[in-house]
Formats: sequence, C-alpha cells, structure tokens
Amino acid sequence: MENSKTVFVAVVGKPNVGKSSLINALVGKKITIVSKKPQTTRNRIFGVLTKNLEQYVFLDTPGLFHAKDKLGQNMVKTVKDSVNSVDLIVMLVEPNDKISKAENHFISNFQHSQIPVILVINKIDLISNKSKLMDIISKYNNIYEFKSTFLISALFKDGLEDLMQEIRKYLIYSDHFFPNDMVTDRSESFIAAEILREKLLTNMREEIPHGTAVLTEKIREKGNILDIDCLIYCLRPNHKGMIIGKNGKMLKKIATEARLDMENFFKCRVNLKCWVKVKDDWKNKENHLKILGLNANS
Repeated sequence: MENSKTVFVAVVGKPNVGKSSLINALVGKKITIVSKKPQTTRNRIFGVLTKNLEQYVFLDTPGLFHAKDKLGQNMVKTVKDSVNSVDLIVMLVEPNDKISKAENHFISNFQHSQIPVILVINKIDLISNKSKLMDIISKYNNIYEFKSTFLISALFKDGLEDLMQEIRKYLIYSDHFFPNDMVTDRSESFIAAEILREKLLTNMREEIPHGTAVLTEKIREKGNILDIDCLIYCLRPNHKGMIIGKNGKMLKKIATEARLDMENFFKCRVNLKCWVKVKDDWKNKENHLKILGLNANS
C-alpha cells in the first residue's frame, strides 16, 4: 500500500512488570494473558494495532530470568531472538530503587546493539511521592543513554498517548505485514489455550500453575457455537487432583471463567470441554514442548 508505514516494537523487562498489560492497553484488546504470577508469558506474541496507513506490531516476550529447565531455556532464547529483529525496544521497569540483575543484563546487551531503546517506568500509580521517580530515572539513564523516558500506568492507561506519539517517530515506510483487522498473529487454538491457562494461574496455588500447560485439541464451529476441547497437562497426580477439585468443583470453576472470556474474545457462544492429564517432566522434554508450541521457535 502506497505511503503505508510499519514499526516492530519489542517490549522487554523482568517478569511481572506489566508487559502483557501494556500491550493489551496499546492494542485496545486483550490478546495476551495477564497474571500477578511471574513467567506468565511463555511465547513470543504479536499484538497488532493498525491506524489507517500506520501499523504498530508489538512483541510481548517472556520476562528474562534464570532458566531451571528446558522450558525456561526456550523462553530466554525467545526473548533474545525477539530483540534482534525489531525497529524499537521498549524496556519496561517498575518504579524500584534498585536495578535488577535481569535489567542490567538487558542494558549490557543494548550497549552492543544499534536498535533504539525507550525506557518506560510502569505502575507509577503505586508511588505517592512522585519526586522519587526522578531518582529512578537518573539511575537508569546514568548507566545507559535511553532515547527517551516515559512514566505510565498500564493499568489505568495513564501516559499511553504520549508513549504512542514517541513510538510513532520510529515508523518506517513499508507494506503492512498483517491484515488491517488483525489484532494478533496467534491462532484461535492458541488464544483458547492461553485463556484457560490464565484461569489456572488465577485459581491455583503458586507451585501448580507453572507446572501446567494447555493444549487445544479441537476447535470448530457448529452453527453459532464454537466447540473447543482443551487438555490440561500437569506434572504430578496430586496436582491433577487439585486442579479437578472435590467433586470436580475447581475444574468447573476454571472452565466456566475461561468459557466466559472465550465468548467475549470470539464474540460467539462457546462449548468448552476440559480434561486433565499427568505428563511427567514435560517441561524438560523437547518433543512435548514442541507439541505444546513452547519450543524456542514458537
């Protein structure tokens, strides 16, 4: 398309700083799941926003952390691969006094890259003493020369218009890579699995959700209803029992919440069926990770 422009933006940061919340807010639709638990995002996910001739492609990446298994190693590789092929990097941080080890690792990599980097400090709604923010800005900019710095609250959508105006400067004349009505590159099967996994994260105890994965086995239209079959993998038999719950109450709760979110996303009625299966040590088995779409190239 003549005079069309595109920019690819990687949003990076340590776990749980609000990367998914920011991309959902910028795109204007929930395309990536959100949880207070760290390492919620496991894949590279594109969020796409098209405004007339301008297309913004945001990459939601897993938070950088010390990998303890094959899944973790693949997630870290996804982060590193993502930041090597974009036009702009948004480094998202929280308003903390101390720069974390993961953030120092990001910044050391920026030193050897030609890709421009914007510093974005999220969750400013949690800071009552706003003068503290100036000290935080100085600490980051003293160790790396960011192109610009922004203060935002992704939760309350505060500061996002100014941030988008800055990102707009990095648009490049190019054909659009995605259809103008597309908001994510991920399939309906992937979205359904992620919505169900979000409800597992929300409802289950700390150690269980990170040992679970969801596979959409079937998704098909039947009249005005979307039939979806999902398989939940977990690591141990006692985890399976907890996910199902007494008389199946926990699984029913998780599935009901997921179905409602799916209906909101797909804009139709959903018939959701869920099963739970124990898959020992799936996080370290490359063939299982590939089936689940969690290998480094997914």
